[in-house]
Amino acid sequence: MHKIKFGTDGWRAIIGEDYTFSNVMLVAQAVADYLGPGKKAAVGYDSRFMSCRFAELVSGVLSANGIEVILSDRIIPTPTLSFTVKNKKLDLGIMITASHNPAEYNGFKLKVASGGAAGPEVTREVEKRLGRSKVKYSSNPNIKRENLIRDYIKFIRAYIDFKKLKAKKFKLLVDAMYGSGDSYIAEILKGTGIRLEFIRNSINPSFGGGRPEPLEENLKELKQRVRKDGFDIGIALDGDADRLSAVGPGGIFIHPQKILGLLALHLNQDRGWSGGIVKTIAGTTMIDHIAKFLGVKLYETPVGFKYISGLMEKDDILAGGEEAGGMGVKGYIPERDGTVSGLLLLEMMAYRNKTLREILDLMEKQFGRYYYLRRDLKLKKRLKPRRDDLPGELLGRKVVQVKDYDGIKLICDDESWLMFRASGTEALMRLYSEALTLKHARELLALGEKLIRRLR
Repeated sequence: MHKIKFGTDGWRAIIGEDYTFSNVMLVAQAVADYLGPGKKAAVGYDSRFMSCRFAELVSGVLSANGIEVILSDRIIPTPTLSFTVKNKKLDLGIMITASHNPAEYNGFKLKVASGGAAGPEVTREVEKRLGRSKVKYSSNPNIKRENLIRDYIKFIRAYIDFKKLKAKKFKLLVDAMYGSGDSYIAEILKGTGIRLEFIRNSINPSFGGGRPEPLEENLKELKQRVRKDGFDIGIALDGDADRLSAVGPGGIFIHPQKILGLLALHLNQDRGWSGGIVKTIAGTTMIDHIAKFLGVKLYETPVGFKYISGLMEKDDILAGGEEAGGMGVKGYIPERDGTVSGLLLLEMMAYRNKTLREILDLMEKQFGRYYYLRRDLKLKKRLKPRRDDLPGELLGRKVVQVKDYDGIKLICDDESWLMFRASGTEALMRLYSEALTLKHARELLALGEKLIRRLR
């Protein structure tokens, strides 16, 4: 019996355990049965161990089922695959990646015709078809191998305000975290005066012994280099380059939650674009204040960019972001792109003629300086706390609102909050906290860990 289950962002599993050739082909057959013959799909893959081979097997299954397949001829970021699906008017995209998971994992992401993440209504239909029909496979499939990067770079060079960036002499440091982001930003910025350097941009399927997730604790080298060598900005891309974090002058870490606020302000005030802002239930309260100030609609979704993608497809959305660094913007695909988000920060600096630190300070002065923390608590088995298990006050502050449509978020009367959410792919409890002082946020996180350990 297979253990295949699509979570927040696709199916992920440990290579050689549940993530095997036979299981990947089983999923590909279910996708082919869902699509039907005569449809068109693109397949891409990241820098993980055996990703290229898994992508070839998926392509062989799709082709054997009468589906026209375009297979990337090289390692690519996930946003490149999403862009290709929309740009070439395909029916579906499949990306072989486990994003920010540890090196022993690989995964299977689905992208719909818009380029956005497949929602639950699609993944449920695929899951229903698992194992229903015999896997068809062609060892000599009729597939096209194409360079998918070329059109992606061309689009981004047109999307960013190239004229604004052309004359700037910003110093930019990019941490590719050994992922598929690699050095494509150099191609995009060719012809500008921006001085660009990279770290960890070689292909390393073990990710240097870490995990390619742009959390502050994983970016010590980036922070140190930005501070030591006087870079104006440093950006870090996750394993498949659809998420980012940033580092400002002096090595200050800029949380993705703050980056979403900066992007919304830039697109609204500098570019003059309209549209609402989307955050997830685990998002910062600062976004609420920014949306109110701009006079735009605020949307809140469960965790997972597929919910934000869905809104971006049907509503006028300026910017949307999840708590972990995935952000999407208007006028592009309804999906995350770490590269585009990072370039828009450069563009904002060019428009305002200010350092990133100055822009950040002004935003926090106007909308509040919130301290946002997250801790992943490893468990021996999966655990989901109930509302009845949790207190009615936190550190002496009364809980005035409870949101439990995805995890449990306890919001206090001073806007501080604590949230519990079980991982969809690992035996982890994700704890989130936010408060107006770092001390308070840390104490909330410690309280959350204490409460979970009691329940185990």
